[in-house]
Amino acid sequence: MVGGVISDIYHAHERNTPMALFSAAALFGTGLAPLIAGVIVSHTTWRWLFYSHAIVSAAFVVVIYFFFKETRGSVLLSRKAAKLNKYYEQLEEAGHHGVMLSSEESPDEKSIRRIRWKVKSDEQRASLVSMIQISVSRPFHMLFTEPVVFFFSLWVSFSWAVLYLQFGSVPLIFRTNHNFTVEQCGAVFTSMCVGVILISIISIYQERIAARFGFKTTAAEGRLYFVCIESVLLPIGMFWFGWTSFPSVPWIVPAMAVGCSTMGIFSIYLATFNYLADTYHRYASSAIAAQSCCRNLLGGVFPLVTNAMFNNLGFPEASSLLGGIGAGLTLVPWVLALYGPQIRAKSKLASELAH
Repeated sequence: MVGGVISDIYHAHERNTPMALFSAAALFGTGLAPLIAGVIVSHTTWRWLFYSHAIVSAAFVVVIYFFFKETRGSVLLSRKAAKLNKYYEQLEEAGHHGVMLSSEESPDEKSIRRIRWKVKSDEQRASLVSMIQISVSRPFHMLFTEPVVFFFSLWVSFSWAVLYLQFGSVPLIFRTNHNFTVEQCGAVFTSMCVGVILISIISIYQERIAARFGFKTTAAEGRLYFVCIESVLLPIGMFWFGWTSFPSVPWIVPAMAVGCSTMGIFSIYLATFNYLADTYHRYASSAIAAQSCCRNLLGGVFPLVTNAMFNNLGFPEASSLLGGIGAGLTLVPWVLALYGPQIRAKSKLASELAH
């Protein structure tokens, strides 16, 4: 829901920085978790992984409940209408029964009229069961009927799967070839955090630099100019990781490759959220939910096959296979950057929202 909330709060030309910070938090936390987990497991029981997570999550639930405000436009309008109606009711109780309004037929004639505000979405609001059905079905409907959602979901799902695969491949390779302990394997993921910090800074300032030279990046396709190049870091990192995973190569070299591939994954993640938010506006949450479902399903499957893949194919070959697939998927932003307007024009939903 976070991408949809950011889409609610910020206009397109303001959205890149908040979306980049959100993406940075998501991927920085993904790299920080194995680092912390390695320390916890090495010095106490594995149960504290879950205890610590429960404590932090509970604290944030309290903060969200008391300090976060509603962002959805239709809900805000309903609340505004309710306050205005309450104000008019108080006027009537004080003896002011209505407001002087001019007649449409005779502007000079004035009459007293009672005013009450209504919100269209309130009158059309379905039951709770229907709303749940729509919330569940709309993302999948968009996934299979909107080419933009489908191909972005495919692209980001693979990159996310590679990210989660590293949770298995990094300990496997560093234990086997470098005799690392659990805590040392967790420390390798520091490179992921460093990569996220670097690419976050680049992502925040790249649009400002482009605007200074006259490039328009506020349009949907403008979000893809940079990721066309930056996404190449994912396959580069995978090839780099695979072919430097030998015991004779210093451990820092494949560790740096993890950071490189993470930078590519970040750029894909950010471009996906920005592009879907720009294209689908009030349906951004549904579009983002579609890719999130695919992303997390594939991200959950890949760690299950990591050991078998790397042990059967070999460390360099398995990593190269993933790098080759990633290289093929780098065509996705190029196609959308060049033909995005035509593709979106064929989408009934995107066309309606554009107008």
